[in-house]
Amino acid sequence: MSLKDIFCQDRAIGILQRALAAERPAHAYIFAGQDGVGKYATSGAWAKLLLCQEPRTEPRDGHPFADSCGTCASCALFEGDSHPDYVHIYKELLEFTREGKGRKTPVDLSIHVIREFLIEKVSGRPTHSARKVFVVSEAEKLNASSQNALLKVLEEPPPYCTIILLCTRLEKLLPTTKSRCQIIRFGPVDDERIVSRLAEMGLAPPQARFFGRLAQGSLGLACQWARLELEGAGLFEIKRKLVASLVELELPETLSLADRLLEEARQLASGWTDLDKKVSKTDISRRAQKTLIQIIISVFHDVMTRAALDPRPLIHADQEPLIAKLGRRFDAESAAGSVRDGCEALRWIEASVNDRLIFERLLLRLAPSAIMKPQC
Repeated sequence: MSLKDIFCQDRAIGILQRALAAERPAHAYIFAGQDGVGKYATSGAWAKLLLCQEPRTEPRDGHPFADSCGTCASCALFEGDSHPDYVHIYKELLEFTREGKGRKTPVDLSIHVIREFLIEKVSGRPTHSARKVFVVSEAEKLNASSQNALLKVLEEPPPYCTIILLCTRLEKLLPTTKSRCQIIRFGPVDDERIVSRLAEMGLAPPQARFFGRLAQGSLGLACQWARLELEGAGLFEIKRKLVASLVELELPETLSLADRLLEEARQLASGWTDLDKKVSKTDISRRAQKTLIQIIISVFHDVMTRAALDPRPLIHADQEPLIAKLGRRFDAESAAGSVRDGCEALRWIEASVNDRLIFERLLLRLAPSAIMKPQC
């Protein structure tokens, strides 16, 4: 992929283009934004350009636009995932470190990974291109020790080095880390652009619209769900049953529904593992659980949308009668409380709280006896 192929991130691309035109690209960047909006794709395209031996500049929207040539030896190596001057760093590399062999991948991005794949390699001169580029995924998972170890490299890197931190939660990074990097923010991708992309992948219109709207601007996440659906995971059917269950949910049924959702999450995780073999099973399991929680949140978001007479299309437009029925039990305020409960459940998943406890607590709070009835 090249920079010209990145869409819906014109502001971020423009910042990079102006820096290159002024011959002042930053030595360290933080690409900040939610998952799946193009941070990783842009970091790869930017790295490809910085490493390219014959970069090209062509007019675009009345301004010069620099991009990789796509044909030189460097571009060929990059496309083949074998460029010696490009290093992608992610926490699952722990098993390839001296201290991490046989260890389970932790939640944090270990200092051993940062030390061996970045700090120890940054001093080595480029072997093929004029620069070296390091891309760190999930930088929000760098613990304090890892960030402190990075500070000197970020402050005084070799002149041929570019470091890019990909981050979904800026507040997780230390002020000293942020102050040494140029922060470039990435916004959400337009819903209709995502829906069109999912249709191109082969999803039927109802599925494409649902996953595109559920993704809340994350093209990458929507494409992952689409791949799962196309591989037969049945995620769309799971969501249809879940919506119906929430509409009819009574207190005695909450524990059995929690059991069903946990089993469905395990099945989703199994299919997801086959699609993303580089990601740890623990993270895949969290991903599957968060997907089901996001579906629950989206149901009550639709209830709020309908109560406010918002003209925006519903996420669950294919089940609008059920959303209307649920709206007769939940007013806008109580639906907002359910959204808040769902967001809290997402944070608990990230904090590795017992998964059964998370689902049971959320569903118990959604049962009729646990909500305030609207006044007549």
